[in-house]
Amino acid sequence: MRDFLAKWRFAAQRRWFTYLGMAIIFAVACVLLSRWQFGRNQETVAANSLVNHNYNAAAVAPSVLLPTKSSYVARYEWRTVSLTGEYLSSKQLLVRDRVLGNNPGFEVLTPFRETNGDIFIVDRGWVPIGSKQTAPDVVPPAPTGLAHVTARIQQSETVLPGRVAPAGQVSEINLPTVARMTNLTSVYTGAYGLLASESPKPASRPIAAAKPILDSGPFLSYAFQWILFAVAGFGGLGWALRQEYLARNADDPVEKSRANERARKARKRAPTDAEIEDAQIANSGR
Repeated sequence: MRDFLAKWRFAAQRRWFTYLGMAIIFAVACVLLSRWQFGRNQETVAANSLVNHNYNAAAVAPSVLLPTKSSYVARYEWRTVSLTGEYLSSKQLLVRDRVLGNNPGFEVLTPFRETNGDIFIVDRGWVPIGSKQTAPDVVPPAPTGLAHVTARIQQSETVLPGRVAPAGQVSEINLPTVARMTNLTSVYTGAYGLLASESPKPASRPIAAAKPILDSGPFLSYAFQWILFAVAGFGGLGWALRQEYLARNADDPVEKSRANERARKARKRAPTDAEIEDAQIANSGR
C-alpha cells in the first residue's frame, strides 16, 4: 500500500487539484447547458402537441376563441373557426413578398362578412407572380353569395418600418392596417384565418397553406451530448493522470513488465486501416 501511495504522490500536487477544479466547473456548466436543452425540448414537444390538438379540434364561432375584436389567444393558434356569410371580394388585398417553395408570390386576403355583421379576414392562399409583371396573372375569385367557410386562426402580423406596397397590396398581414385600407368596421384585428375549406367550392382557388411541419429539433440530442462532454472532461483528467504516472514510473520493474505486455499485445493485433495507409504512403515515397 505504501509503495502504491508513493507512486501516486504526484497527484497531490496543487496543479492537479487545479485541474480537478477546472473539470468540475466544466462539468457543472455542461450539466446546466444540458438541463437548458432538455427544457427547450419539452417546450418544443408541448408546442407540437398543441398544434396537433388545435389542428384537429372541431370548428367553432370566432367569438368563442376571440372574446373581443382585437384579442388573440396564443393557445388557440391553428384552431378552426366556422363562418357563415359572404366574401367582400371588392375589398380584397394582396400580401406581397410571400414565398412558396422558393417561388415568389402573394397571399390573397379577402374580408368575410358574417351574418351578424362582423368582418373576419380570410387568407385564401398563395398565388405566384405574373409571367410578365410582378402582379399575379390570375387571382382565383372567391365564391359569391352566401358561403360557409372554415379557417385556422393566426395572429395579426407586426408592421415592419420602411416597407411600402402599391395600391391594393400590403407588406404584412397587419389587421388594423387592413381594416383602415378597406374602410371596414367591426373587423377582427387581433387574428385572421388561413382558409381550410369553403362552400360552395370554387372551380379553382389559391394554393392552400400547408400544415406546419412538426419537428422536435436537435435539443434532446444536444442535451445528451452535454452530459457526454461532462463525463469526457473527467475522462481527460484521468487520462492525463495515467500518462504522468507512466512517465514517472517508467523504470519501475512492475510498470516495465506491464509496458512490455502492452507492446506484445499491440504487435499481435491486426494493423488498423490508418496504420496500413501510413505504411503504404511510406513505401510509395521510397
